[in-house]
Amino acid sequence: MFPPSVPPPFLAGLAGKYAGALFTAAAKGNALSQVEADLKGVKSTVGTDAKIHEFLANPILSSQDRTAGIDALLKAASPKGASDLTRNLFAVLSENGRLYETDKVVEGFLEIMSAHRGEVKVVVTSAVPLDKDLQKRIEDSLKSSQVAAAGKNLVIENRVNEAVLGGLVVDFGDKTIDLSVASRVARLNQQLEGALLSPSLRPPEA
Repeated sequence: MFPPSVPPPFLAGLAGKYAGALFTAAAKGNALSQVEADLKGVKSTVGTDAKIHEFLANPILSSQDRTAGIDALLKAASPKGASDLTRNLFAVLSENGRLYETDKVVEGFLEIMSAHRGEVKVVVTSAVPLDKDLQKRIEDSLKSSQVAAAGKNLVIENRVNEAVLGGLVVDFGDKTIDLSVASRVARLNQQLEGALLSPSLRPPEA
């Protein structure tokens, strides 16, 4: 875990800078939990409200319309009232014409918070949602792995992607374990292509 006032160095880009600055300010103000709750609410609201999503992506709104839109977003995201730091973030994004970066800034801040807690996110991708029994077995296996043994807290997320066809793709950190049917099919196709292009299988020249 890094010092609470210093964001981790792995976030790049302008959105990462906004997220890092917000984390530093929230840590100094002892407001990390409140800001995190605000931004989780923002993420949920943007993901479910098409009008809010369109508002954030609209670059030609007047200052008055942007202010009204931000108020509506934060009211929906934090019914009990968003923190001043969260409001300041959106004021800065609005002034700088960066409201369209909201998703990236939110994800960046949540990523910093996860790192701050020493968490390692593990994404398990499957063709269909995992049933509870299989998910429990996967979680137990991962939690007994070297990653967990190193003192990390595993946060496991199941994502559905029909393109994997079957099996699993497990991503954590910079590592990927591909156990999908799609991967096996791709390897088989490569082997077949290589065999068909082999000189021993080419027809004799006339």
